[in-house]
Parts: sequence; C-alpha cells; structure tokens
Amino acid sequence: MSNQIENRSSLNGKRVIILGGSTGIGFATAKAAAAEGAKVVIVSGNQSKINNALSQLPQDAEGYAVDLSHEENIKVFFEQAGKFDHLIYTAAENLNLNNIDQTDIEAARKFFNLRYWGAYAAVKYGTPFINEGGSVNLTGGTAGTRPAAGWSIASSICGAMEGLVRALAVELAPLRVNAVIPGVIDTNLWDSMPAEDKEGLYNWAKDTLLLGRVGHADDVAFAFLYLMKQSFGTGLNLVVDGGTLLA
Repeated sequence: MSNQIENRSSLNGKRVIILGGSTGIGFATAKAAAAEGAKVVIVSGNQSKINNALSQLPQDAEGYAVDLSHEENIKVFFEQAGKFDHLIYTAAENLNLNNIDQTDIEAARKFFNLRYWGAYAAVKYGTPFINEGGSVNLTGGTAGTRPAAGWSIASSICGAMEGLVRALAVELAPLRVNAVIPGVIDTNLWDSMPAEDKEGLYNWAKDTLLLGRVGHADDVAFAFLYLMKQSFGTGLNLVVDGGTLLA
C-alpha cells in the first residue's frame, strides 16, 4: 500500500500545465514542480517573459504565448496541448485598487476576464485532457475573507473563486479541484501600485502578520505542490497567508 501511495503522489514524469507560469507564483511553481521531475508547460501572454523563464527551467520544459483573456485562445491551446496530469492557473494582471465611488465599473469588469473567466475557461477546456489521478488547482486570495477599503473588486474575484472551487469539486468528481489562497506575496503583481503604497503594504505585513514578513512566491509554490501530490483532498481553498486572517 505504501508504494502505491508513493507512486500516486510523485510528480516525476507528470505533465503540469501552468497558465500564468512565466513570472511570480506561477514561475516559482514551475521551478518547484520541475525540480521534482515534472515536465512543465508554462503559458502566458508575453513571449519575452516565457523565453526568460524557459532559460531557467529544464530543457524539456515547454512555453507558449497565449492571450488568456480570450476564451477561444484557451480552447485552441488545450486542443493542441493534448493529455496532461495537473492544471495550475495563476494568471493575473495588476489590480488597480479604488474605493467604489472612484471605480469605473466597465473597466472593473475587465479584471474578471483574466482572473476569473480565464480560470473558468481553462477548467472547461482543459479537464477533458487531464489523465486519471490528475488535478485542477486555481488561485484565490485572502481579500475574499478579509478585504480592506478599496478592495471591492479584488475581494469579489477572490470570493467567487472560492465558491467556484467548491462547486467544481462536486461537479467534476472524482477529479480533484482545489485552490491556493495567498496572502501578501512579494511579486510583480503589485507593480501597478505607487511605490509609496507598495512599501506601505509590505510594512503593514511585516508589522501585523503573525509570521512577521511578506510572503515569497516559493511559499505559495510549495502549497501547489502539496495539492498536486495529495490524493484525498478536493474542494479545498488552502490558505497560505502568514497569518493574515488571524492578525
């Protein structure tokens, strides 16, 4: 029995597709999975970032430039990609944080395209190609549970993602569907913020969070590795936040 469990949890030789895998959390996850013998496929909308990421991954890694904000592009990608074992979706653009009275609703709708509807389309078109024993792994955020002023759009997306994970776990069973819920992580996601606001956010995390630091992309990558390797958890929204929700 122990050998069966070990073989089932191994990523060696497994094909892992990471949408949003050229930078940040996605890239950290690609490196971590490749280090355990997985054959990684990274996808993002920027070819130069893909090239840079591939230069730091094993030679058998693959990379494709796909605009993930359009459903048809995602459909075509999976039809061409073929069979694989694990799907990870970390694609996200930089959010602009505004109070509701300053929010352009039409512009705000666009943030759902990549973060929520892109993930939804990836599951719709990717799951027919996932091998038995594989998994779907999405990305949320602690803003869904503990938002701050100006975070109404981010909180809405994160809350919707958590509900989607639970619903898809039921609908797609026995395929496992889970998500990682990161807290404040030091990545390029915050680059659209004014430098002063970004520094303030990081200082808040250092001063407030139970672990006394901002998170790193590697911290979240380890959570994705766990969700791929475990075989008895589904519908999970795995929080990796340095104690954000308890602070």
